[in-house]
Amino acid sequence: MRYENRNIHPMKKLLYSLIILFFMMSCEDDKGDPIYTGNQLEYNLFQASDFNYSGKLLVKEAFGGELILEIELKGDKDSEAYFFPAHLHFGSYDTVDAPMAFILEPVDIRTLKSSTVLGTLSNGETLTFEAFKNFDGHIKVHLAESGPDYLVILAVGNIGANADENAAFDKDEISICLPSF
Repeated sequence: MRYENRNIHPMKKLLYSLIILFFMMSCEDDKGDPIYTGNQLEYNLFQASDFNYSGKLLVKEAFGGELILEIELKGDKDSEAYFFPAHLHFGSYDTVDAPMAFILEPVDIRTLKSSTVLGTLSNGETLTFEAFKNFDGHIKVHLAESGPDYLVILAVGNIGANADENAAFDKDEISICLPSF
């Protein structure tokens, strides 16, 4: 009886190694490539009405250069679906008739969060991370999309060049929001 050489052919070894590597990689936690560069800005959003909502705006830079604006509010949540409209405006929160720069994704009352990929602003400008630091703007989160409750601002905060952590916030200075571009 003759014993055959049971050594695996080098090409088969390579193929088996690749298959095993593929399965190992697919079984790992699916973290994927991180989409953020690590550049991040944070701004306070202040309670602006009798409704107890405040929070923060996080501005994150993605590897493609896009800016992701994440609103995280603190306040009462609800299990029923309801969305608070949110807008990026030009000027500080006390600028009269401050024009809207970009409509943000609404804040979901169930999570009190919103995430928006910032696109081209109403004036045609596209902001980079560095340009956002000097942007003359503010964020407003409304109670409703229309009607009298649209005039109720839940949370507001200056951002970019207007952000001054040492300045006192005065909700009586908030300007009315223009409803469209």
